[in-house]
Amino acid sequence: MTAVLIIVVILLSLLLLFAISAVKVAREYERAIVFRLGRLFPEPKGPGLFILIPIVDRMVRVDLRTVTLNIPPQEVITKDNVPARVNAVAYFRIFEPKAAIIQIENFMVATSQIAQTTLRAVLGQHVLDELLSERDKINAILQEIIDQTTTPWGIKVARVEVKDLEIPSGMQQAMARQAEAERERRAKIINAEGEFQASERLKDAALVIEHHPTALQLRYLQTLLELGSSQARTVVFPAPIDLLRPFLERGRT
Repeated sequence: MTAVLIIVVILLSLLLLFAISAVKVAREYERAIVFRLGRLFPEPKGPGLFILIPIVDRMVRVDLRTVTLNIPPQEVITKDNVPARVNAVAYFRIFEPKAAIIQIENFMVATSQIAQTTLRAVLGQHVLDELLSERDKINAILQEIIDQTTTPWGIKVARVEVKDLEIPSGMQQAMARQAEAERERRAKIINAEGEFQASERLKDAALVIEHHPTALQLRYLQTLLELGSSQARTVVFPAPIDLLRPFLERGRT
């Protein structure tokens, strides 16, 4: 009787262990790729509860959430022969779990490597000014090329962003001098434009005075008013030439 009881306990224990090892749970963002005796099960398992046959089935979990991949700094020579150090970040997710497990040995390492080589190749085809001013365009090119490579692996690259661009200090100083010269050029253009507009207004005023002499007298009275409010000890009194003409003609006679 005791031996039968022991056997029953052993069988129940084995059954319990079997149930524990057979029952699996996949979260909402997970899928389980099942291999039965080495052969791929037709469809991924999950999300939720499912049962595997111990020893016969082997499971590989795949996370379907978006992964943030930091691309290590890469040494790049731009198209105009400027050395630069660039790092970036890529966002991707697995849309085909079976392909991510079967088609590539380690999709994380493979995606990182293809991102690094693509970053060096693409940035080497652009000049430094494009890397600084056309960042969105370069990001789109990187995303398209990397996504084309990883699509057969069941991986969708949603976005690639160039983070930091380091250039030699000498080049930074040259760019600062160039920016300063550009600002001076714009300031001179603005100043010249202002002088031109002022001369245009003076020309218009001269034409008005030429056709309306009374305007000159009004301007003269306004000048006297301004001089009267001045606190200066020395006052320069402007006089129209018409007032002095009789005295000049008398002096000639």
